[in-house]
This record gives sequence, structure tokens and C-alpha cells, in this order.
Amino acid sequence: MTPTLNVHIQRAPDEHAMACLQSSLDPLVEITVAEDTSRDDQVTVLVSGRPNKEEINRFPQLEKLIIPWAGVPEETFEVLKAKPAIEIHNLHHNAVPVAEYALMLMLAAAKNIIPMDRALRLSNWQLRYETGTASLLTGKTALILGYGHIGRVLAKYLKSFDMNVTATRYSVKFPQAEDRVEVYPANSLRSLLPKTDYLIIALPHTPETDGLIGEPEINLLPPSSILVNIGRGAVVDQGALFHALKTKRIASAGIDVWYNYPKNEESRINTSPADYPFHELENIVISPHRAGGLNTDDTERLRMSHLAILLNAQARGDEMPNRVDRQKGY
Repeated sequence: MTPTLNVHIQRAPDEHAMACLQSSLDPLVEITVAEDTSRDDQVTVLVSGRPNKEEINRFPQLEKLIIPWAGVPEETFEVLKAKPAIEIHNLHHNAVPVAEYALMLMLAAAKNIIPMDRALRLSNWQLRYETGTASLLTGKTALILGYGHIGRVLAKYLKSFDMNVTATRYSVKFPQAEDRVEVYPANSLRSLLPKTDYLIIALPHTPETDGLIGEPEINLLPPSSILVNIGRGAVVDQGALFHALKTKRIASAGIDVWYNYPKNEESRINTSPADYPFHELENIVISPHRAGGLNTDDTERLRMSHLAILLNAQARGDEMPNRVDRQKGY
């Protein structure tokens, strides 16, 4: 059978991941990987997160770029400015791992587990006898900013704690209920914050969301509130967040996404994640952008199964899911 869809994967998956992908693919899909140039002139779909100009120009028939995760790096948008006809698509395989991780950060921050762990490792039981060091979830209100793939999964988890769950979504123009979650348009944010006990950010970084949560927004939150960010660091103003935590303007936070990242392998052991010393604070749980479960077998299996869905749709002549709106940035 002659393939009708030629796909190149820029970074070769490991043997197990590749086997998972091949077992799910339509026979009409032909895959090349890494340095295999045998079908460059026939490739119409490229799977790559950060292709450079040369890598894009390598494929003269290229029609679609699949980013193998959620979101689009700024440098990728920049490279593709010269190629406006190329469609960009995301994979949302990580919705469940990220939602689980967000819940873990929220529980760790709410229950003050990190300071207690550190203290007891030193045989210090002091925190057992202190009051006001933990928060309940049951009966509290959670606000999810970004009711997309991750937000929907997370909402189900939060509802199992008998929480009141609200959310914002940019495509919603009026309040509506979905799965017992009240979903509001983005411009309702300031009216929702004073009633929010847990603020969970699951937004991409776009011009609309840059610095969305700053000092004025944080000051609208109750003092007992907890902030969790598994979206993108720049959605929250880092100075405002640091000072709110340092002065106990809010109770605590759980953060997995940051402002500074290592630029190379050597800098992985000495790059501060922010311009402020968050590591000095006891009321924050910090994590090195691991919510997606990077490089785990489960995550790669999910990634390959979701990639197969997109490629099979394209091979059958159906509309490929998860197209990114270039103007909106997601």
C-alpha cells in the first residue's frame, strides 16, 4: 500500500515509544526520523517542538507542524513568521499528568507538608503542635484559569474533594455550567478572585495572559488563599507573588513553571528559577517544571497515542485536531 502521508519526527523516540506509535498508526502513514532524509521532498507533516529555519526549509512540501506538547515556544512562532501557510498543532497528551501534578502541589501547599518533612528529618516535632498550618479543601472554592484540556481533568479531581469549582475560559462570553463547573469569560476574573480559596493557573503564555496575575489581582484574593501555577511562569508577576508570600498576604503557593530556565546542560546546576529568592520562603512548594511527567514511560506512551490520533486523522482526510490559532498564540 502506497503511503499517502509522509511524516518526519525531528527527535527520534526511543524504541518502546516508536513501537507504541507504529502499532497505532494507519498503514497510510510513513514515518522518518532524525537524520533520515529519504523522504524529505515528500514530507508534509513535521513533528518538532523547536525547529530552526534550516529544519523548516528542509521540507519543501511542509504543510503542518506538530508541537509534541501543549503550547508553542516563542522561538518557534518567530521561525514560522516567514511560513504563514504552515499550520501548527499541539499534543494534549499531558492533560492527566499535569492535572495530577497540580493537585499534588495544591495538597502539599495546603497541608504544609514540605516544612514538616524537613523538620522531622531533623527530629524536630515542633510543627505538630502549632496551629493554623494547614487548609481544608472540602467546601472551599477553586478557580481554574484556563478551562482547557488540563483544566477539565483537574476540575473532576477537585469536585471529588467536594470543592466548589469555577473556571475562566477565553472563548466563553457568558457564564455557563459544564460538568457542574461554572465557567466564566476571562473578563470576570476580578469579580471571582475575592471568592477564591485556591487559584490554579493552567493558562498558556500569550500577550493576553502576560502578567495577568499581578499585585492588584493578588490583593483581591483572601489572605488564606493558595495559588498554584502549572501554566506558564510569566502569567504571574514574579515580584508580586514573592512579596505576597513573604508578607503572608496569601497563605502559600505551589509553583512548577518559572521565569528563568537553564540555557545549556552546564547551567542546569546553577540557574535560579526566578529573580527573587523564592527558595528562602517556607510557604511555597517549588518544582522544576516537571508536571508533564517528562521522559516517563507512561507519558511517552500517551504522547505517541495522541500523536497517532492526529496523524491518522490527516491520513484519512479528516481535520487534524488541536490546531493553534497563531493570532491568539494557543
